[in-house]
Amino acid sequence: MAQEYFMYKGYPLVRNGKSIYYGYMSDPYVTQLQILHSTNQNGIDIADKIKIYQISTDEKLSPIDAIVKTSERSSLFEALDLANAWIERSIKEAK
Repeated sequence: MAQEYFMYKGYPLVRNGKSIYYGYMSDPYVTQLQILHSTNQNGIDIADKIKIYQISTDEKLSPIDAIVKTSERSSLFEALDLANAWIERSIKEAK
């Protein structure tokens, strides 16, 4: 049975606790969005500090060496928008 994921701009989003992984593992890079802080607004936790990592999917690299870029954003939308730009750029560069 195929598992379905949430998608954003054609790429899967997989959440594990306070980390969200974005992208296909078959691509050269994926991004990890780590929620560092959130505030409660009307009973809903809203992420307001997100660290973004672009990570190589090369299994030969150590986890530290696999991190290519990092950045920080103040909303999940901004973080996903940057993550998407990184993925799109890395795919174009790999061609």
